[in-house]
Amino acid sequence: MTGRHLGRRRRARPGYGSGVTTGMDPICDDLEAESADLLSILGPLSAPDWDQPTPAEGWTVRDQVSHLAFFDGTGLLAATDEEGFTESTRSMETKGVDSLGIPEGRAMSPADLLNWFQSARSTMTEAFRRLDPKARLPWYGPPMGALSFATARLMETWAHGQDVADTFAIVRTPTDRLKHVAHIGVRARAFSYATNGRTVPDTPIRVELTGPSGDRWSWNDEAGDSNVVSGPALDFCLAVTQRRHVSDTALSVSGAAAEEWMGIAQAFAGGPGTGRQPGQFA
Repeated sequence: MTGRHLGRRRRARPGYGSGVTTGMDPICDDLEAESADLLSILGPLSAPDWDQPTPAEGWTVRDQVSHLAFFDGTGLLAATDEEGFTESTRSMETKGVDSLGIPEGRAMSPADLLNWFQSARSTMTEAFRRLDPKARLPWYGPPMGALSFATARLMETWAHGQDVADTFAIVRTPTDRLKHVAHIGVRARAFSYATNGRTVPDTPIRVELTGPSGDRWSWNDEAGDSNVVSGPALDFCLAVTQRRHVSDTALSVSGAAAEEWMGIAQAFAGGPGTGRQPGQFA
């Protein structure tokens, strides 16, 4: 699939093909590290393991990996071939976004699926490195800046990797790459309301987290103490990616606006997520 797309005539994008190092390298380094973390879990799996159901209802391990591989392929198109990306979106006319790539993955052997993911991820990441961080890339909603686009791919990798880890009761060691996930979670507050058909309130919310290395990460410090979400960065990331119900985390949530937000917080694109049930991972 990826090779076929690479064969298209490309429309040049800002920064692509210049052969110079850009400001995309740090996020791409983190994306590669997050990818390697997931591959370290996938590599030892037996063939039956790939068909194990994950905590995401209706999704097996292979479905999680297929989803990532498919959107890495379209991410490459977005970065290198805008016309090809536009053509690829026609499949959305008959399929929902969440189902894209799933049938292909279910028809593959585990080895072929793993190779698809590795190839699509490495090719996409290398293309990202050549972009201007401010270049605008088309996507399934509004266009995204290249830096934000790569950060979103990292967030998706971490979140789907959590589903795989939870399937096998694997406890991953958190890293400071979580700051990328947390940042998207904070920035996606308005989207969380929009995807649920609500109007985001004007009330600002301060977010104060402790990273895995002990550093303090904060957003909206000017918001004061009326509405605050604080606690471990890992728990915040699990909550905003809907991999844990907020009641099963060590987060402190104070203020009506903060409580309302954390009840619907969603860092990933698409319709309202079903999340996890209270006590599911207590």
